[in-house]
Amino acid sequence: MGEAKRRSQTAMAAITQAVGVETRNGRLQVRWDGGCAATPFGQMAFFLEFLHLTGLYERWQTACPLSYSGPHGSRREDILGTWFLSLLAGHRRYAHMNAIRFDGVMPELLGMDRVVAEDTVRRFLKAIDEAPGMTWLQTHLDACIAPLLSAPWILDVDVTVKPLYGHQEGALLGYNPKKPGRPSHTYHTYQMAGLRLVLGVDVEAGNQSHSNTTLPGLLKLIDRLPAPERPYCVRGDAGFGNDAVMTGLEERKIPYLLKLRATKNVRRFVEKVFWRQGWRDAGEGFEGREGELALSGWQKARRVVVLRRRLKGEVVLGDDAHQLALGFLESDVATHRYEYFVLVTDLAHEIRTLAQLYRDRADSENTFDELKNQWGWGGFTTQDLKRCRFNALAVALIYNWWYVVRATRKPQSPPGSHRQPSVSPVRGRAQNAPRRTTASCDHPLSSLRPSRASHAPARQPEAAGMGQRNCGAIKPHRRLGAGV
Repeated sequence: MGEAKRRSQTAMAAITQAVGVETRNGRLQVRWDGGCAATPFGQMAFFLEFLHLTGLYERWQTACPLSYSGPHGSRREDILGTWFLSLLAGHRRYAHMNAIRFDGVMPELLGMDRVVAEDTVRRFLKAIDEAPGMTWLQTHLDACIAPLLSAPWILDVDVTVKPLYGHQEGALLGYNPKKPGRPSHTYHTYQMAGLRLVLGVDVEAGNQSHSNTTLPGLLKLIDRLPAPERPYCVRGDAGFGNDAVMTGLEERKIPYLLKLRATKNVRRFVEKVFWRQGWRDAGEGFEGREGELALSGWQKARRVVVLRRRLKGEVVLGDDAHQLALGFLESDVATHRYEYFVLVTDLAHEIRTLAQLYRDRADSENTFDELKNQWGWGGFTTQDLKRCRFNALAVALIYNWWYVVRATRKPQSPPGSHRQPSVSPVRGRAQNAPRRTTASCDHPLSSLRPSRASHAPARQPEAAGMGQRNCGAIKPHRRLGAGV
């Protein structure tokens, strides 16, 4: 067999094993290859195909309220593309954008001429007025969620704290459990339970972590939804179990399931019902009993549910202020130790259903962990609060896009499993990729390679698409000969 014929057969085999991906620059053929590298963001090609076919990225880019018209200014497509790639790569600072300047594949697939400097992105976001900028990002965030709101859904509302290390606008002292005494920003977040999709986020000063600051944004979100698309109920932790929140939801006929703080009057109610008969099984080892409670600041009495669970084994108490001090609970009399919490609701469900419904709210904490530690909510801090708000909404938007693709491509969990897939941004190694790529054909043949840190056997492109965090890189090959 001649050398030319062998090359032709090798090229044909590569074509038949490739997976076609539609991008803004035409159709890209992708295959898995363990011996080449051109970009550490190989799996992003499948994500860009989703954005291209749905038109989400192009509409987001076109609707941007600012663009440069001078002959020497950077193109809007290049600036937004650099911002988009940086957020998707899991960066936390503007300076990290320089890490993607070596990539010669992904910017081209986004229709970019080049990756711009970090200061260009900073100045571009600073030049956007806050009102139209927030409207631009929130509109696309709403469009991402709107098709799902026709089915019953639950709205989880919560507040997370972002510590700051400077003198930024809004860097004030407030509730900060991880770093007491450290200035911070507060992120008031609204998300769809179960799906982990973010409906909105309000970035406020560090001393505005109370639910009274969250309430206007919560009611505004509900008011802009038509009646058939409003949430089935609203869930929140102990910070939201107050009369102002419940009254606002009752006026809009939105059910709620909230936790109450263990105040003096709440503890009195627990003491009143604790030793009575009639406790019902609430699942996961909990027992529940319901009643009516009217606290001093409430306008009326409301249904409350007390949940308790017996603690097993020996109990020891630790003090954070004195790390070497421990308190051992010992008694000569047989005693029972319980943990408890109290819920307030206007739902008509039985106690077991309400208990499980509130326990499911714990999954929203996983979303905070991903957005703060793996995406950009923990970084991209600027002197002004406006750009912090832009970045928070942009991260939420890209996170929703990425989660939709990731969730649809991930295999189903085993029956009975309550684990949700984590959503990590695309991260790669700069040293695995050359600085230039020379693909010049209309339909380039590309190859995927696994990360060098992975020792697992190479997967097929369909399975590797969006499911793995460091699944590989794309290498465009030169144009095939005419005789192939």
